[in-house]
Amino acid sequence: MEHLTREQLEAGLDHVLMSPKGSGTVELIVRRPDFDEREVLEIGELHLDDGLVGDNWKIRGSNRTEDGSSHPDMQLNIMNSRCVALVAQDPDRWALAGDQLFVDLDLAKANLPAGTRLSLGTAIIEVTEQPHRGCGKFTRRFGLDAHRFVNSERGRELCLRGINARVVQPGMVRRGDTISKL
Repeated sequence: MEHLTREQLEAGLDHVLMSPKGSGTVELIVRRPDFDEREVLEIGELHLDDGLVGDNWKIRGSNRTEDGSSHPDMQLNIMNSRCVALVAQDPDRWALAGDQLFVDLDLAKANLPAGTRLSLGTAIIEVTEQPHRGCGKFTRRFGLDAHRFVNSERGRELCLRGINARVVQPGMVRRGDTISKL
């Protein structure tokens, strides 16, 4: 698949900016059981210690902790569904972004600052301060222009690459559930 240019990505930004601000929809749930593996789920369980149950977040660890253990403020990676639709160009490629939750909700810092709580299904999650950036895998899968687009100054303010969150109340989340600011 041919990657979009920066100009094409910028042209699609207006649609991303029309994402709902107060409540939206959980469009896709993806579990990452192992390196480069993806399982699309209809229902996911969010757990206080494990994040999305069956996901490799806890065992994969993080280079943002001193001991390499999983970062508690990076349990869940969440991306705007309109943005991933733009960069991926095909719904079958959304899961390649590497996030667990894809939601139709404005993820911008101005709308969801760190500490904001969100209800989805029977769970509650909290937006954390840990930045979510496009990595080398994101660049290979969607192109250098997509990487630069989501990581530009404006892209970081709008959290186009996504946000990190942690589970504060365990529960179940289903594809199609409402996600709302509390």
